[in-house]
Amino acid sequence: METHVSEITRVIQLSVAPAFLLVALGTLITIVSTRLNRIVDRRRLLQERLRESREDHEDIMRELDLLSHRSNLIYASILSAVSGALLICLVVAGAFLGALFTIELAKLVASLFVTAMIAKIVAWGFFLREVYIAVSTGTHKCR
Repeated sequence: METHVSEITRVIQLSVAPAFLLVALGTLITIVSTRLNRIVDRRRLLQERLRESREDHEDIMRELDLLSHRSNLIYASILSAVSGALLICLVVAGAFLGALFTIELAKLVASLFVTAMIAKIVAWGFFLREVYIAVSTGTHKCR
């Protein structure tokens, strides 16, 4: 019984690193959600301008297309980050189940962890691409 308790204690200690990864992914989701909110606000403003006047119709439509592309990148980033977070949760659950029922889940847990890291890398990649597009296109003109 003592070995079982010490194994569970060890798993709890090892679960600290995945918990930090969850915090990092939560922070990324917060950042990209804020960017998505700004894109939605900008889209609403441009749609209102489009209804009010037809003068710069082409410029507004071009910017709306760009905002649509950026929001798709943000969505992909959120999807990847949430997938990574879910995988990290499965890593922790797998570690506990393996220790609790003395099942060999090391390969499964390692595979889930690697997949979670790939999802995190993909999420950051989509985020960086969206930031690059926002900065390089200069969508916000001073008027």
